[in-house]
Amino acid sequence: MIATAEEIARAVADVLGPAARSVILHGSLAAGGFRPGRSDIDLLAVSERRLTDAELDELERLIRDTDLRGEASGVDLDVVTAETAAAPSAQPPLELHAGRSGGLFEVERRAAAAPDLLAELSMARAGGRALHGAPPAEVIGPVPDRWVVDRGRQWLRTWLTLTDDDAHAAFMVLTACRIWRFAVEGDHLSKAEAGAWALRRRPSLIAIGAALRRLDQGERGPVAPIAPARVAAVLETVLRETE
Repeated sequence: MIATAEEIARAVADVLGPAARSVILHGSLAAGGFRPGRSDIDLLAVSERRLTDAELDELERLIRDTDLRGEASGVDLDVVTAETAAAPSAQPPLELHAGRSGGLFEVERRAAAAPDLLAELSMARAGGRALHGAPPAEVIGPVPDRWVVDRGRQWLRTWLTLTDDDAHAAFMVLTACRIWRFAVEGDHLSKAEAGAWALRRRPSLIAIGAALRRLDQGERGPVAPIAPARVAAVLETVLRETE
């Protein structure tokens, strides 16, 4: 699986040419918790300059058309300038996000403010691995933990309006656990690791156990629904614990 990530990183670097400062693997494949065929490959590219329209087009095609050989469920690429990476702001600009997962493809170009990038920068700096160019700590400046937590809390409040969305219930619950763990310990864990940690901390939160079972089961057979009230209990608990 690392070989596939390395191939994609080389292709990204080839598109950027001399401007490619670093292409960093982060997320579960770099830090642990990767599930073959079910996890995504997460990459962050740092460019010495803004991207041209032609480069944006080529990177979009690369992410859309890359053959993952069934080894991963998708691939996510974020591209930022070296200036953005070196001194992250609370609303960092983004050159490109291109993501493919489960048959869906999404693109965002030249976003003036991309607050969700904060978590990506924080994870890449803490546990990323350079597949091309400079190491993460050399190109990514410190991201204040509070910024990452505050952005996570915004999502928690949004998800409280979506607790009946059972298709995404496990994602919301386990991502909430990741936010909680980061707020308490300052480290980034996988969904499974963070869920197990949170369940030990608060065994009464039944939705966490259900979400972990769903994560283990994957797409094998039917899954039991997670009651909206139990999803809400997790989200509300994490909001309280991260104030």
